[in-house]
Amino acid sequence: MIIEAMGFPFPGGVMVMFSGFLVNQNEMDFYKVFLVAVIGFNIGAIAAFLIGWRMGESIFNNKRFKGVTKNQISRARSWMEHSAPLFIIAGRFVPMISNLTPYMAGASGLKLVHFLFYNFIFTVIWVSANISVGMVFGQKWPEIAAYMHNSLPLAILALVIVYFVVKFFIKHIYEARSEKI
Repeated sequence: MIIEAMGFPFPGGVMVMFSGFLVNQNEMDFYKVFLVAVIGFNIGAIAAFLIGWRMGESIFNNKRFKGVTKNQISRARSWMEHSAPLFIIAGRFVPMISNLTPYMAGASGLKLVHFLFYNFIFTVIWVSANISVGMVFGQKWPEIAAYMHNSLPLAILALVIVYFVVKFFIKHIYEARSEKI
């Protein structure tokens, strides 16, 4: 969760979903999973915030952010200046912006206590949603397993097609918006 919160590509959400599955199977305790996930995510977010606070916007010149364009940084900065709560709470749900959120919040000079409050709200929503998804799949696991056993190749093909279609549309929408700015 710490790595996920710092914006590194890590399957933290999948791990929380799997934990929800284990909660449903009575292998893990819901409250412990929830607490550990919330604490871990907030520790990572605080670390990223402090790095952004310490380095300022020069952090975005780092190799870690080489795929981030100046346009994305300026959009994130504008969104942050317009509404810090919206940027921190909703921005974490937006691909590419989510990775910038804690760093930009720190670089902007936002008070740590405000960042913690807004990030905590996001974390509770995010962790709750991911645990819930895992628990729902846990209840339906026999049906899902039987279906996947019979239809796994078709399901994989459908997921690959959906992935590329969504990726195409997101890229197309992003490029259209970038041209307007």
